[in-house]
Amino acid sequence: MGDLKIGIAGCAGRMGQALFRQIAATPGCVVAGGSEVPGSPAVGNDVAVTAGLPPIGVSIVDNTDALFASCDAVLDFTVPVATVANAKSAAAHRSILIAGTTGLTADDEAVLATAAKDTTIVYAANMSVGVNVLAQVVKQVAAMLGPEAFDIEVVEMHHRKKVDAPSGTALLLGRAAAVGRAVDLDTVAERGRDGITGARAEGAIGFASLRGGSVPGDHTVMFASDSERLELTHRAQDRSLFAAGAVRAALWAKDQPAGLYDMKDVLGLTD
Repeated sequence: MGDLKIGIAGCAGRMGQALFRQIAATPGCVVAGGSEVPGSPAVGNDVAVTAGLPPIGVSIVDNTDALFASCDAVLDFTVPVATVANAKSAAAHRSILIAGTTGLTADDEAVLATAAKDTTIVYAANMSVGVNVLAQVVKQVAAMLGPEAFDIEVVEMHHRKKVDAPSGTALLLGRAAAVGRAVDLDTVAERGRDGITGARAEGAIGFASLRGGSVPGDHTVMFASDSERLELTHRAQDRSLFAAGAVRAALWAKDQPAGLYDMKDVLGLTD
């Protein structure tokens, strides 16, 4: 079997460039296309040159439908409205979609689930190996440290340009904690406290979001009792770790039947 032909949606951005470099450095796959929004100055340029590498003869297009038609798989770290449209294109062309976009609503996720009936989709708020292992650990710890003794807080920090809060990864970790305690996160979540909020509710899972600088992503889950505090932390040093996870997911997905998967499936993590 030949190399997996991978396209990159939003290829001219910082994440898109990191994805290109990761694909180029990974055996078993090649960059077969890239797309940008209509009107972008990157459209028409060679996708490799945009990433600071020698040209490969593949021009950036502004038509994602054409991108899916020419690729076996497409990596998407864009925005929710684009990811929803890309899921539909993936289903129409039976192309693999690897989606790492954050900020998707329940309705957006439902579109991905529908598209996954016709093609293979891996969707994860964070494609870092370390973060997904951390989520498993958080779930186990939450099950062991009961709400009557330990409060849970999730603290995250990202670069100044991030537009959604809490981050998708913070919510991923919060959901893991909620599963560990067998509760619904939406019922127990406390976000953005301000003013006279009253005492903290027993069993609440709190979120705090910090923004500044160029931080790719820092996440800490705190378990705090009256006498001790356990903190589990993951710090992303470079966007390349997300790119590595996405390419790993694409190579894994090529052998899978149609369906909606996440990084736990890719990494073989079991409950």
